[in-house]
Amino acid sequence: MAEVLVYVDHVDGAVRKPTLELLTLARRIGEPVAVALGNGAADTAAALAEHGAVKVLTADAPEFADYLVVPKVDALQAAYDAVSPAAMLLPSSAESKEIAARLALRIGSGIITDAVDLEAGDEGPVATQSAFAASFTTKSRVSKGTPVITVKPNSAAVEAAPAAGAVEALSVSFSEKATGTKVLSRTPRESTGRPELTEAAIVVSGGRGVNGAENFGIIEALADSLGAAVGASRAAVDAGWYPHTNQVGQTGKSVSPQLYVASGISGAIQHRAGMQTSKTIVAINKDSEAPIFDLVDYGVVGDLFAVVPQLTEEIKARKG
Repeated sequence: MAEVLVYVDHVDGAVRKPTLELLTLARRIGEPVAVALGNGAADTAAALAEHGAVKVLTADAPEFADYLVVPKVDALQAAYDAVSPAAMLLPSSAESKEIAARLALRIGSGIITDAVDLEAGDEGPVATQSAFAASFTTKSRVSKGTPVITVKPNSAAVEAAPAAGAVEALSVSFSEKATGTKVLSRTPRESTGRPELTEAAIVVSGGRGVNGAENFGIIEALADSLGAAVGASRAAVDAGWYPHTNQVGQTGKSVSPQLYVASGISGAIQHRAGMQTSKTIVAINKDSEAPIFDLVDYGVVGDLFAVVPQLTEEIKARKG
């Protein structure tokens, strides 16, 4: 069976959930070979093997941390040359999509970004994407070279599938451009204790109907009762009620959770573009004619200040 390279997103050896989802998808089209780079790369092997990696290629060098993107592209090109894979899969983060684009250009291959599903085809992997603000679903395949595909978080379930996970050192020769852009400083992300927005299985978002930053506490309380991430519409962010890092939509972040709860959000097209691929959508809005109700699985017409606290208390009661 052909091998499929999977780029590992990890933090000092702790493998992030989107990578484990990629291993599930990779097993559909071949044998997953993981590529882990940077500090703690070797520590990823156990988790990767548990989820189906037959082999783990590792490399650590100061360049991966000290310079942007290009050293990782060099490493993935080295892995490509060593393995000759049937496909290369990366998570759809901003950095990974830049890596994927540069890599595809180098190896003369086509690229598909933001896939939401992947299946084996007679002429290579077939990727499913959402297009035009999720109004259409397309199926595509790369017709030239080795497919380079980035996949959105929550596109597949994490499934244990123990494999050998043999660790091998990857030899990387860095190009002249590898040291072109140096990282001068890093600021750790402030921890909220909640899941990362783009990776969360449940997202609770608030919009214009929340009517002020002081009222976002009820959105956060519902999110915390569900173990969810907190999102916000552009209107709420533009009004200064919630940070831009939590904005969901065309000009913010795209999410695809198992459950998306929209509170006080009308459902403008730019917001729908960022959340319409969610598996189950629930809306709470006092306007029964709000566009958001056109795409929901469940809708509640009511005042969010009455509905959301009751929902939060009911969830807590059932849990407790």
